Amino acid sequence: MTSPVPLAAVILAGGASRRMGRDKATAVFDGKTLVERTVSAVSPRCAPVFVVAAPGQALPSLEAEILRDEVRGVGPLLATGRGLRAAAQAGLEFAFVCAVDMPLLSADLIDELVGPAVRLGADVVLPWDGRSHYLAGIYRTNLHERVSGLVDAGERSMRALVESVDTQRVVMPEQASLTNVNTIVELRDAAPQIA
Repeated sequence: MTSPVPLAAVILAGGASRRMGRDKATAVFDGKTLVERTVSAVSPRCAPVFVVAAPGQALPSLEAEILRDEVRGVGPLLATGRGLRAAAQAGLEFAFVCAVDMPLLSADLIDELVGPAVRLGADVVLPWDGRSHYLAGIYRTNLHERVSGLVDAGERSMRALVESVDTQRVVMPEQASLTNVNTIVELRDAAPQIA
């Protein structure tokens, strides 16, 4: 079942993974790579699904369109802009943007965010559980133009984008779906949550 609101997905998979010590996207969790799990999690609600990868990054075969970062190592803002531009070119007004390092991501999270995004007319809708989750939110696809301007001005952080547009936060309790993993230990420790 796709979302009643047409929605693309943009999965950021090309990060440096310095703390993980290996490529996060291809780290295995419960028998699947993180990128495979993330594509599977968003696909019931989002189409098309875009995976933004680093130049030359090896990925498994995916039911998604692979986009390549234009420059390596400049953070998630540029990759987000690349994905939003592709989603806008595909004719979609909204995209769910997420990081690849969320092994417990559920499409239910998308459902909780997309309604407020449409109802409030916001540019960005983020979950808030005591902190903002910049890489688990609904973004208007036309923000790719704003991203280009910010990157040209030397910005690299998602916060720069979120603070420069109409951003709404949906308060929700802490939940497994928002768990992100930055180290091998965190990836291992997330496994009991799926039992």
